[in-house]
Amino acid sequence: AALRDVAQEDPREVEASKHGLNYIGLDGNIACLVNGAGLAMATMDIIKFYGGEPANFLDVGGGANEQQVTEAFKILLADRKVKAILVNIFGGIMKCDVIAQGIINAAKSIKRSVPGVVRLEGTNVERAKQLLKESGLALITAGDLADAAQKAVAAAVAVNPKSRVPSSK
Repeated sequence: AALRDVAQEDPREVEASKHGLNYIGLDGNIACLVNGAGLAMATMDIIKFYGGEPANFLDVGGGANEQQVTEAFKILLADRKVKAILVNIFGGIMKCDVIAQGIINAAKSIKRSVPGVVRLEGTNVERAKQLLKESGLALITAGDLADAAQKAVAAAVAVNPKSRVPSSK
């Protein structure tokens, strides 16, 4: 660790590392918050498939807590290119209600607002959906990954009409 020069690194990557998050910044405008590297890669691929551009790779891992999810949102929203956020969680070990509470906490503490598309499946998903519904947040829900990606691309284009128009695939 003594040989690491954080001055040469992306500050978002350094911040993510402090919170136990795996983050890599990209050039797109659709931020991704996902659990699991494989699911994160699939999420980025399907965003591209539907005409969007991922802004990052962010894997919260299988054991993230509410604070980590909140910090993840802060990192995502620090990127001014981000026009939409896609949350794609498949909760086995990861509990969907923990993700939901982190989203709610982040929304209350961060002043910047962009459209959020949420796709949750797995452990405590019904509780998570109830928490999000009761929060009053204007979130876009999705039933599956393809639906989520299409909605995220459409949301990013709506925020920034100069973005590429998504292809109809």
